[in-house]
Amino acid sequence: MRQVTLAHAADYDGWRAAARTLAAAAIPPGDVAFSIAGTADLFAVPSTPPPPPTRAFTVPKAFLDLAQTVACHADPERFALLYAALMRIVDDKALLDDAADPLIHRLTMLAKAVRRDIHKMRAFVRFRELADPESDTPRFIAWFEPDHHIVRANTPFFQRRFTAMRWSILTPELCAHWDGEVASFTPGATRADAPAGDPLEATWATYYAHIFNPARLKVGAMTKEMPKKYWKNMPETALVPGLIAGAQARMTAMIDAVPTPLRPSGTSPRGGREAPSSLAGGGGGAADGGGLAGNTTLAELRTEAAACTRCPLWAPATQTVFGEGQADARLMFVGEQPGEQEDLAGRPFVGPAGQVFDRALAAAGIDRARAWVTNAVKHFKFEPRGKRRIHAKPGAGEIEACRWWIEREREVIRPAITVLLGATAARSLTGHTVTISRERGRPLTLADGSEAWITVHPSFLLRIEDKAAAEEEYARFVADLTAIRERLATLA
Repeated sequence: MRQVTLAHAADYDGWRAAARTLAAAAIPPGDVAFSIAGTADLFAVPSTPPPPPTRAFTVPKAFLDLAQTVACHADPERFALLYAALMRIVDDKALLDDAADPLIHRLTMLAKAVRRDIHKMRAFVRFRELADPESDTPRFIAWFEPDHHIVRANTPFFQRRFTAMRWSILTPELCAHWDGEVASFTPGATRADAPAGDPLEATWATYYAHIFNPARLKVGAMTKEMPKKYWKNMPETALVPGLIAGAQARMTAMIDAVPTPLRPSGTSPRGGREAPSSLAGGGGGAADGGGLAGNTTLAELRTEAAACTRCPLWAPATQTVFGEGQADARLMFVGEQPGEQEDLAGRPFVGPAGQVFDRALAAAGIDRARAWVTNAVKHFKFEPRGKRRIHAKPGAGEIEACRWWIEREREVIRPAITVLLGATAARSLTGHTVTISRERGRPLTLADGSEAWITVHPSFLLRIEDKAAAEEEYARFVADLTAIRERLATLA
């Protein structure tokens, strides 16, 4: 028996290095035991020198991605299961595609549980301000109880989201800290180590109570997405029982307060389509209910879009993925729809296509933080394949249903140039099918008189198998973005 001791509970790098050496020597899974440093193991055996390699091998990148996620699970057998899968994949590269295989199915379910836990941490962490006697700037403290070993994996997300803050996230197993420059980790803490509240919580609770819409209340769906185990750590959830109890009375009062319409059903005061009605379950609308943004803010639109049911895509998706960026951006990018990573993270262009997009923006000299990035369709459309979710192209009806939201975003932001990434975005904003090869590389005029440019979607570049062709298309994409940046500089 060969003993492998890993540095910490989510030590994927340590597992990968050890597994590579053991697999190269063809050591059977039954002859390897994995343990975590600092934990007692009655069955541990002394470590032995690594065996000499007897073969070279490769594995699909998808397996490494799966292993990195599974390593964060709390299952004590996770590393042994991964090594067993590795030994089989060495001889059968297609094994990972067999969703019915018991081992692959189990690993897939472990990874799904980890991703869900990561998403819940991002959604339900609440920072509380704590005065720091040794510094003029406050420190923000949050308490969270994850189900799995996700703190290290999730820390980069909070670094990006709260870069300017000094914060700590305390959990029973491990605490993460950010001082504005460097992330660090310390042993776990207790709930008593986190502050009980801060001066802004009363304001936040008031805001939450005012935006609560009883007409949209679905208790089952709410508790499924926000289990009660998280309630005790969030200031707004103290209000939930009372809001639920009074929901029916508030909804009745809202209906009674709606004036009798003086216009034909389905039309707005300006003659356009009716904005989706909250009371009718249509998914939310602008503040004036007439299809134009008026004084509506992006924050209000985001809140409304989170409850959108204008097309069936909302039901299987994890959440609405709204746009993000600078509210007065002169440059807006519109993609097709969220992918699986975006659906889980709640942010646009963070998956593989998003990485290509970011790299191309940097090459073209465009600062993503100063632009607005969004999608024509706000929910992830997919086809289930076993336990996997395979991207499916949105249909004309779904594009049209979501067009209401993209138009509202553009009305608030008023970009000088809107960049349409791919055919779906082009159809959404122009209203008709567009041939990208014919229209790219030159300015077009949208219905509101603003300027648009059409280019390919970054995911197109990922689908090109020939390396030379992929590099050529990537260079064309960067050239398109560079031309757009230069054009933007000429506009007042």
